[in-house]
Amino acid sequence: MVRIQKIIADSGMCSRRKAEKLIEEGRVKVNGKVAVLGDRADPTRDRILVDETPVSLSRRKIYLAFYKPEGVETTLAERPPHSPNRRTLARYIKKMGFRERIYPVGRLDYDSEGLLILTNDGKFANIVMHPRYETEKTYEGLLDRPLREEDRQALEKGVILDGRKTWPARIEIKGPRQKGFRITIHEGRNRIVRRMFAAKGYRVIELKRTRIGPVSLGRLKPGQSRKLSMREVEILKGNAEREQS
Repeated sequence: MVRIQKIIADSGMCSRRKAEKLIEEGRVKVNGKVAVLGDRADPTRDRILVDETPVSLSRRKIYLAFYKPEGVETTLAERPPHSPNRRTLARYIKKMGFRERIYPVGRLDYDSEGLLILTNDGKFANIVMHPRYETEKTYEGLLDRPLREEDRQALEKGVILDGRKTWPARIEIKGPRQKGFRITIHEGRNRIVRRMFAAKGYRVIELKRTRIGPVSLGRLKPGQSRKLSMREVEILKGNAEREQS
């Protein structure tokens, strides 16, 4: 048995938080009875309705690679209250024309660019985001000054952020002036790459995510998207299967 809000979120209809609000507003029914927070159901047997619309986990699953341009807010709000004049991800998703609700797996901050995965599959999103599944994410960037070898080694071993040590990373110094870098990590704390370098006194001037697991930007240009291949999806889902075995 699964909590109602999780079933609704996994269907791609809306986020879990929104699903909880729908339940609180009395807009969700299970087998004809109005649901309350805490209720559970069997998604394979029970009939779940949101505003009289059936919730189905057999909906078409969508998996996309999207190149988020720099200067775009990773939010599904078209005009976020804190920054109503900023471009948002919602505008790009709307142009894609999907009837299903798709959303980003994780975030990229406003000043960063690069790869985002978009989906309507909640279980898949959790696999990609959760650090225990060790989905590697690779970024390339530019620092305000050359990266010292001792700092590179310290960052690879982990630094303390918010009272917790970051997971081990791999860092390669690039460019003739030693300011460029490529870093591979498998956790997704807010602005983690910028904050890791800041912990050692560096400022990240440019940052682009180039890879998530087997998925790379490839030939995508800012604002463009492509469907993930079945192999890419299977490899990412396989991370969870290996962890559970």
